[in-house]
Amino acid sequence: MVQEIEIVPETGDHVAGREALLDRVMGPVRFRRACARLRAGRMPAPGLSFVALGTGGVSGTVRLWPVRAAGLENALLLGPLAVETGLSNRGIGARLVIRGIGEAARQGYRAIVLVGDPEYYARFGFDAAEAAPLAVPGPFERHRLLGLALEPGAFEHAHGTLLAAGTRLARAAPAALARAA
Repeated sequence: MVQEIEIVPETGDHVAGREALLDRVMGPVRFRRACARLRAGRMPAPGLSFVALGTGGVSGTVRLWPVRAAGLENALLLGPLAVETGLSNRGIGARLVIRGIGEAARQGYRAIVLVGDPEYYARFGFDAAEAAPLAVPGPFERHRLLGLALEPGAFEHAHGTLLAAGTRLARAAPAALARAA
């Protein structure tokens, strides 16, 4: 029997399941990736965190984070995107990405960047050429830095290293929430 999956906004009730999923799928290396520096100590953009829920709980996740660079304002960083290993190749990741892009556009964001597989993300319109004048802090593979303009010309004057933008976590935040960022 195929498990029904529902894509819903992430709530506090999903944090433990989300973290457990990321631990299983990505392991501790996720904290050492270049984009983790942009997320560290920050909250994702309001209303732009989604989970895939099935009978077993959280089976997929995506978050979008406010970022900026010279000439690039009102932009987001997508990631991490993760789906339970046994549920891969069923379109869950695609549904999460589409939901995130749609909501980001609805909220008026101008652009989304990510570091990921160019072949996977091309179907959603992400392109390395858009993000070519940009960099992320720390080492990264240039061909994996991708951009999606939600407004025409969003990347026209963009250049330099992406910086975190948005809300910092409170110092007294629970350890699981701080780790999630």
